[in-house]
Amino acid sequence: MGVSVNNSQDGRLSASSRYAPTAEPIAPTVAEFAHGLAFADLPVDVVENLRTRLLDTLGVSIAALDLDTSRAALTYVCGSGPAQAHAIGLSDPVPAAGAAFANGVLAHSLDYDDTHLPSVLHPSATLVPTVLAAAERFGADDAKAMAALAAGIEICIRLGMAGYDPDSGDSVFFRHGQHATSICGTVGGAVAAAVLAGLDPPGIASAVGLAASMASGVIEANRSGGTVKRIHCGWAAQSAIRAAELSRAGFTGPPTVIEGRFGLLQAFLRDDSRPQTVVDGLGRDWLTRDLFVKPYPANHFLHAVIDAADALRRAGLCPTDVAEIVVLAPGPVIRTIGEPLAVKRAPQTGYQAQFSGPYAVTVGLLGGGGLGAARVDFSDTRVQDPVRRDIMAKVTVVEDPECTRVYPHQFPAAVRARTVDGRELVERVMYTRGGPERPLSPDELHRKFRDNVDGRLDPEARDRIIAVVARMGQDDPTIPGLMDDVGRASVMPR
Repeated sequence: MGVSVNNSQDGRLSASSRYAPTAEPIAPTVAEFAHGLAFADLPVDVVENLRTRLLDTLGVSIAALDLDTSRAALTYVCGSGPAQAHAIGLSDPVPAAGAAFANGVLAHSLDYDDTHLPSVLHPSATLVPTVLAAAERFGADDAKAMAALAAGIEICIRLGMAGYDPDSGDSVFFRHGQHATSICGTVGGAVAAAVLAGLDPPGIASAVGLAASMASGVIEANRSGGTVKRIHCGWAAQSAIRAAELSRAGFTGPPTVIEGRFGLLQAFLRDDSRPQTVVDGLGRDWLTRDLFVKPYPANHFLHAVIDAADALRRAGLCPTDVAEIVVLAPGPVIRTIGEPLAVKRAPQTGYQAQFSGPYAVTVGLLGGGGLGAARVDFSDTRVQDPVRRDIMAKVTVVEDPECTRVYPHQFPAAVRARTVDGRELVERVMYTRGGPERPLSPDELHRKFRDNVDGRLDPEARDRIIAVVARMGQDDPTIPGLMDDVGRASVMPR
């Protein structure tokens, strides 16, 4: 299926594969793949991976109910039309597109959702809300929902990889200031929603064609603030549902919408795209296996910074001993975690702190609530703490060639501290926790879920959700009951 590409030893696609034409239009190829995919076709490890995505996304979404933006999203969709699907935190169903929007906003708001490397995507924050809403809307069973989730996540990742530049080791989407997560998630979500809507391959292909005109996302908020990024995955999930519904109603899209002269990849990436990566090995080589679960509620570029600073703390470094700290990071991430430095040294909100290298050092040095980093560390109150402000003022962020070489297959970092008595201490973290090289254990995954829903769900509902997700795809339809449980999450006082 598609055209073969040259793979180098480290897993990167070689530059020689770039610009190669696809053997056939991509959208119909993707549609045939998704339409023919059954739960029984999925490798066992991919099924377990998907169940992890589902439980993790539900947990981080419930945890986000505290946010003003979450309340705004739920208010926006509440009472907006026919009762079709559940939004987390609302006991009464809302239109499917509204449920997908609200749940997508919740899933991405804490920056606690999963990441694919090296595409630097957060696929589940769009795909899980899309699939849950579409499954309720169209009455799909769990097995079909799991197959649709597998297809949607895989296509989302492959579109992101079409924008990965192996020469620079960077995402062309991000280089252009575009949010690859929401752009690729809209299309991958449309694939999943169209499958659950019962569309045939031409209908799925048209949903892809429609979704491409809805895909969007600008990431300036990562640099200078604003909460708009929180709506990106919600907007993508909503658009995915709409694309499936519009295709079902009879609207059509171009078969060459992905790779064509005026298609999605040319429009966003120009000639810096590799369209053949979308279909090469599709159904055989599951890129979904490369997803990372985040142990900390912050931008993924910061995780190794937190771990390195925490290691220095455990080795005996006290904040009062510090004269100067340098964060050594991959070149491409500095614009997100280190620029403008004055802003990164003085974030005004917990949300801004989620993208601050200096603040990540502070969290690590102060122990992160005993967990490395906890949600409370990224509260508006803690960000304003004078002790934390004093530490951040001593931190700079610079490029490290060794980290740049490894990026973006990992998000490494090092922290170098100079003490007031002249000592220099360095700690490097080259492999990020939560990925294939350093996976979180089942106990850690369940602990993260329990921490996220504590005070929002009663223990019986919490344990019921864990049990349902653990067998998702093997039972009679359980998604309506699952969503009824998470829909009631807001009734518990925190």
